[in-house]
Order: sequence, then C-alpha cells, then structure tokens
Amino acid sequence: MDRLGIEFITVLGQDPVDFVNLSADLGAPRIGLALAPVVTASDDTPRWSMRDDADLYARVRSAITGRNVTVMLGEGFLIHPQMDIANAAGDMDLLAGLGTQKVNIVGLEPDTGRCHDQFALFAAMAAERGMGATIEFMPGVAIDSLAKAEACVRASGLASAGILLDSMHFFASGATVGELAALDPALIGHAQICDLAAIPPLAEYANFARWERLAPGDGSLPLCEFVKA
Repeated sequence: MDRLGIEFITVLGQDPVDFVNLSADLGAPRIGLALAPVVTASDDTPRWSMRDDADLYARVRSAITGRNVTVMLGEGFLIHPQMDIANAAGDMDLLAGLGTQKVNIVGLEPDTGRCHDQFALFAAMAAERGMGATIEFMPGVAIDSLAKAEACVRASGLASAGILLDSMHFFASGATVGELAALDPALIGHAQICDLAAIPPLAEYANFARWERLAPGDGSLPLCEFVKA
C-alpha cells in the first residue's frame, strides 16, 4: 500500500490542506500535487496558489509534515514552444520544499530536438533538487505516444528520468499491454490508474480526461493487464 496514492485530479477544487488531511485520514498518505489548480472543477471553484500565497504554502507544508504525508508527484510543468523550462526553477524549489519525490511534465513542443533538450534540462534541474522527473504522453500533444516518451527519456541520459504512464492516455494513444510488458522497467517512473467507459474521439478527449474518468473497475479499460505489465 505504501506505493499507492491519490492524484490531485481526483479531488478537483479541493483546498490543498484539506487534500493532505483527507489522504492521511483514508490511510493513503501519498499524493500528487500542483502549486495551483491545473484543472478546476467549475467556474465558482475557489482559486488558490501556493506560488502567490506564502501562508497557504506554509500551512500545506505543515500539514504534510504533521500528517506524515508524502508528495509523490509534482504537477503543472509544460515543455512549450514559447517557454524555457529554466524559468520553472522557482516552482521546482517550492515543490522540493514540500519533500516532493518526482516532478512531471507534458511535452507540447513539436520540435523534437528542442523537446528532448528541454526535458533533459528539466530532469537535470529536478535531480539537483533531489527529485526524479517524468514525462507524460497523451493524445493531442507533441509527445503523444509511448515511443516518443521513451525516446525523450533515453535522450536525457539520466537514470532519474522516467515515463509517466496514465492508463487513460496509454490506451487512448493506441499503446498495447504487450508494448508495456516489453518496456525496460527502469524507464517507468510513475503510473496513474483510472478507468473509462470508452475511448472518446480526439475532439472530446480533453474534456473526458478532466470530467469523465472513472474509478478502477467501473469502466472498460483492461486495468488488471495494465498493472501486471
């Protein structure tokens, strides 16, 4: 059980201190966390930001320490054509201050060479702060397949870099359990598990990823085979 946790998208809109306490109360004291909501539950969801609110950051850190909760994954990073990941140093410092084990990034950069370079820098910056780094592939972005994510991780040359496997994105991208079973286990940095009634068309994919995820076992994805692989 100490390898299982709750991702922040599971509790969209919840105050981060409440989230820390909830995870501890449920006996699953490992969480994924972002410094601000990456996705909000509704237009009237309270907005918060640990970047801009030092008191909130301190209260979250106190709750994490007091409830013996581990931040297994820090979210909210992008490889973007108009951004330099070097500018994310401040966010990395904040997450490292919460004891975050790994940070995750999504690749939107269509220039493969620049995407690889930016991920390598991201992973190196994380390593300097004692954290691992993962890249998450999903339909509709530049890094949209297991093969592209693997190439990005291998290009970094860092043992602390890995692939994040999201079960929804994995199957929607066309990846197979056989491909996963054949993948070098050392390249797998983190896995996110949810279920889905059916794979949506690409035009509706983003909304399904936000609002239509199901608890494992409530949908049609072959999750037992995914976990075994």
